[in-house]
Amino acid sequence: MDFFDRDMSNAPTIPEFYKGKTIFITGGSGFMGKVLIEKLLYSCPEIDRIYLLLRNKRGVRAESRLAQIYASACFDRLRAEKPNIFSEKVFFVGGDVMEPALGLSEEDRALLVNRVNIIFHVAASVRFDDPLPYAVKLNLGGTKQVVEFAKEVRDLSVMLHVSTSYSNTNRDTIEEIMYPPHADWRETMDICENLDEHTIRVLTPKYLGEIPNTYTFTKQLAEHVVYEQKGKLPIVMVRPSIVVSSVSEPVPGWIENFNGPAGILVACGKGIMRSLYTEPDLIADYMPVDISIKSMIVAAWMRGTLKLSSTDDIPIYNCCAGNLNNITMAEMMDIGIKMAALMPLNDMLWNVGGSITTSKTIHYIKVLLLHCLPALFVDALLWLMGRKPMLLKVQRRIYIANLALQYYITKQWNFNNANFVKIRARIKPEDYQHFYYEMETIDRNEYFKMCCIGGRKYLLKERDEDLPKAKAHFTRMVVLDKVVQCIFYGSLFWWLVNTSHVQSVLHFCVN
Repeated sequence: MDFFDRDMSNAPTIPEFYKGKTIFITGGSGFMGKVLIEKLLYSCPEIDRIYLLLRNKRGVRAESRLAQIYASACFDRLRAEKPNIFSEKVFFVGGDVMEPALGLSEEDRALLVNRVNIIFHVAASVRFDDPLPYAVKLNLGGTKQVVEFAKEVRDLSVMLHVSTSYSNTNRDTIEEIMYPPHADWRETMDICENLDEHTIRVLTPKYLGEIPNTYTFTKQLAEHVVYEQKGKLPIVMVRPSIVVSSVSEPVPGWIENFNGPAGILVACGKGIMRSLYTEPDLIADYMPVDISIKSMIVAAWMRGTLKLSSTDDIPIYNCCAGNLNNITMAEMMDIGIKMAALMPLNDMLWNVGGSITTSKTIHYIKVLLLHCLPALFVDALLWLMGRKPMLLKVQRRIYIANLALQYYITKQWNFNNANFVKIRARIKPEDYQHFYYEMETIDRNEYFKMCCIGGRKYLLKERDEDLPKAKAHFTRMVVLDKVVQCIFYGSLFWWLVNTSHVQSVLHFCVN
């Protein structure tokens, strides 16, 4: 019987399935990880406990990092409605996915092996420019370590592996199937462990071939580490596209990083980004984080309620908008410009503006004239006032970020998400309120409005009380922008009129 069409009438509801279960999560300190923890605690409060794999980071011990995670605004709803549940249900174990045996102590590993029922492997580096050995160690080696751990778990109901919709960017249409590997994953790990750094850096472009970066390359190889366990472990694989602000949970517009459109909208809102190299009609595939997390929890429920058979395949879900609800780059930029006028950001450096260009040459010219030159001017003023110059450095970061994104915002893919749509139809009516999801009914204008509000509040930490002041500053920037344009074009016109060639033409016309 087909995995998706089986009779679910006697299956437990989603909270019933998770009741009494112990969950192990890697990547719990990240954007998606926090929302996953919050949603599990909020909608499945009778889970036994959650263990997070946490490493000491930048001098901050794992114990302190757990407190930092819960201090996030992501858990405001939980603090208000279920104030003690985090401290009662969430624990950490010290370790690192990049270390052998996950860096766990013998005691912690024995504890987890005997208690864990569900694994969510979310940890990954999403940086496109990581050196190949680092990306391999984290995205590929980390997945291998989690799989080896899963083999030891005595009562494993399901392991969910988070990949990416962009793991097969060498294809125009991406189905919910396993594609041939870009390379042999064991050989790749061996190369990165034994060759010197310089040789690897020189060979990396040739080794990646038509794959754009180390992130995409290693995430696809990690899929094959997981897929080798089909029929052996109860595994499900989810491939989110570009994960962005929430639609409604834990709050509308929740966002924690500048990835994807958030960084573009903030840079445009501050008036420091005037040109974007992309196709205006290109459809960007964005996935709200709360819909992504709901689909992961549902996918784990679907796999976990079925007894493992040696003939079972591994279900794969392209967790993406596909044709359900999409937006073009031009539409997104228009919404951003409109929102900047309604809810301007504090301390704008210039009026909101800029445009999309399809010419790489024109884009570079605009970057020099509209990004770099104004940045040099502002930095010179800051230096004269005794303050630290910073805008050219910011523009450099924006330029590097855009270079990394360029491949993704100049190429169109067609994502098939039939499985992603199928599983929501298997959700029981009593679970609709907490777990049912739809992309089709999202109002794009209202959603991106909430994205802008969320970016302003959660990324830039700006308060609503500052809005009148920001609007007044926005008005000044609009006036200043018009004045400067009038002076510039007026001076250009005056210069043209007074050139010898134009003067001779005028003199000829008069005579």
